Amino acid sequence: MRVHELAKLLNMASKDTVALLQQRGLNISSHMGTIDDDLAEVILKEQEKATVAKAKPVKKPQAEPSKTKAVTEPEKKREPAKPVAPKKPVEPKQEAPVKPAKPEQKTGASKPGKLDKTISLHGHIVVRDLAAKMGMKPNQLITELMMMNILASINERLDVKVAQQVAEKHGFTLEHEKKGKDSGIAQKPEEDTFEVEDAPEDLVSRPPVVTFLGHIDHGKTSLLDRIRHAAVASGEAGGITQHMGAYSIQHKGQRITFMDTPGHAAFTAMRARGAKLTDIAVLIIAADDGIMPQTEEAIQHALAAETSIIVAINKIDLPAANIERVKQQLQAKNLSPEDWGGETICCPLSAKTGEGIDNFLEMILLEAEMLELKANPNRLARGYVVEANLASGMGPTATLLVTAGTMKPGDAIVCGPYWGKVKALINEHNEKLKAAGPSTPVKCLGLSGVPNAGESFMVLSTDKAAKALAEERAEQIRAESFLVPKRKASLDDLFAEADESDKQELRLIIKCDTQGSIEAIKKCLDDISSDKVDLTIISSGVGNITENDILLASASKAVVAGFNVGKGEGVTQAQKAEGVEVRLYEIIYTFVEDIKKAMTGMLAPEIREKTIGKAEVRQIFDITKKGNIAGCLVIEGRINAKAFTRVRRKGEILFEGLVTTIRRFQDEVADVRDGQECGIRLTNFSEFEPGDIIEFFIKEEIAQKL
Repeated sequence: MRVHELAKLLNMASKDTVALLQQRGLNISSHMGTIDDDLAEVILKEQEKATVAKAKPVKKPQAEPSKTKAVTEPEKKREPAKPVAPKKPVEPKQEAPVKPAKPEQKTGASKPGKLDKTISLHGHIVVRDLAAKMGMKPNQLITELMMMNILASINERLDVKVAQQVAEKHGFTLEHEKKGKDSGIAQKPEEDTFEVEDAPEDLVSRPPVVTFLGHIDHGKTSLLDRIRHAAVASGEAGGITQHMGAYSIQHKGQRITFMDTPGHAAFTAMRARGAKLTDIAVLIIAADDGIMPQTEEAIQHALAAETSIIVAINKIDLPAANIERVKQQLQAKNLSPEDWGGETICCPLSAKTGEGIDNFLEMILLEAEMLELKANPNRLARGYVVEANLASGMGPTATLLVTAGTMKPGDAIVCGPYWGKVKALINEHNEKLKAAGPSTPVKCLGLSGVPNAGESFMVLSTDKAAKALAEERAEQIRAESFLVPKRKASLDDLFAEADESDKQELRLIIKCDTQGSIEAIKKCLDDISSDKVDLTIISSGVGNITENDILLASASKAVVAGFNVGKGEGVTQAQKAEGVEVRLYEIIYTFVEDIKKAMTGMLAPEIREKTIGKAEVRQIFDITKKGNIAGCLVIEGRINAKAFTRVRRKGEILFEGLVTTIRRFQDEVADVRDGQECGIRLTNFSEFEPGDIIEFFIKEEIAQKL
């Protein structure tokens, strides 16, 4: 009998049942452990007797009040001592004002010496300002920076570390404040929302967040489809999940939130993010394939995120299914199945027939019960962005997973550099919600822009605070983009730039339907390594291809590539007028392969020479005014009249050129075989000598590889 089955009979929580069995000396580590049926009956009888015994001595607690009275009497005697307590703190209150007065005098005496050598700068550090603070001329500071291999003009901004090094050389201490006066307004709400811990009494149970991980085509989306009773996999391009979806279902009155992450190699970043947002990671392994490369990667993500792992062995309905082989592979990956004495729950099932689905969902709920997942719903909401895109008619939309608190329409929300008031909350059934509590995935409308997938969000108390925080973050991002990097003026860099100038460059403008697709495509393109062609992404964004994208592509000589998007108004006309190439894709593999082909096509073919024959000059015939004819014997291969020639004399090359004619007896021939004699006349060369070797070769064009 399983421990969780015994827990149901005892009407106890699985965790308490495991603790009870461990107290009895049994080696039980989880609710999936097994015990003997006879032992289970003994425990049931003992528990029944214990409940009866507890029911009988009801009068015993009545005798205890005398004890409690005896206990309270000395406490009452101690009550007069309580007024003494306020007398004691009166003394420190008198001492308190004396203590701060002394350090004030000390610090006041020490300040004047330090202020002379301290420089305070707010915001960006500009060369001119730093020079003025140190009492130097700007050109002197620029010269010092050049000595540090940094080229900067008088109005350029410097890195804080560089400014500190320069200040230290002149005996100054640089104090730099990044944020302005308004930073305090925006900082408080963020601290109040994110860093304050919830009181234990405010925490209530929440549904588990379950992520499906695994290899491509092992049935992740089909299993979720079976659970949700909706055809999702058929709607994805190529039957491959392109985006991460989050859904909630009800099972036996309890809610479970599922997240489906794509399984093929292109979406590693999305899968890693899914593992970080989850409580339970479900590894989907096909019973006929076993553990595959991306399954191993998924295991690493789940272990790194320190999440509980449940293995779903799918496709057991296939004839080639081998459940035991899968368990052996899991054992080799340190995931010992529970029926082999380990702690990893393995659920054989079939997404096609539905076999084992109910048991699988029950195992998830049991694991969630053991994890004791809790959150505070009575606070300002916070969570993470699962997916984000620019929807037509809706504007920026984001699929959010609420991890704590409750979000409602009208709340002021901040996500990265964007903010807004929540206009609507929509669930997976396209129904509007009045509130979204912990572990609830919802589509949110009302943000000012499209946030990055995986970005954290939070609800603030006022619109003013939300706007201030978002503007501060946007300003920080803008400031970082303007920061002047160190530019080293060295010969090595100049030589490197000269080498790079010989490289070909393919420039791309990418438009996708969601932010997650942009992440996945960029990761795929980063994996294309080439020393001969540089791949540069000029711009990337969410939404349809616009006329501005075409104009940008024309100015930067780039190609526009769209993934799961269309063309906006005027794009086709602008495309023809500017001569810009636009390509649209629905499957990421096709996208990446086309980019690889385009990069390869930019490379000039490599020219290789192939020697086809050699002829030795035996005799020279001065027959015509056009020059001498070499009487030759073919000593190797086969010579051809259309091939290129090279004349060698004692190993040195005398001539390279073309053949005028090759004659055998009186006839002009196209080629001559090995061992045959012939007469050869070359174009623009007649200075033959006996013993010269005439090589015949052809030039082959070989396509280069990246």
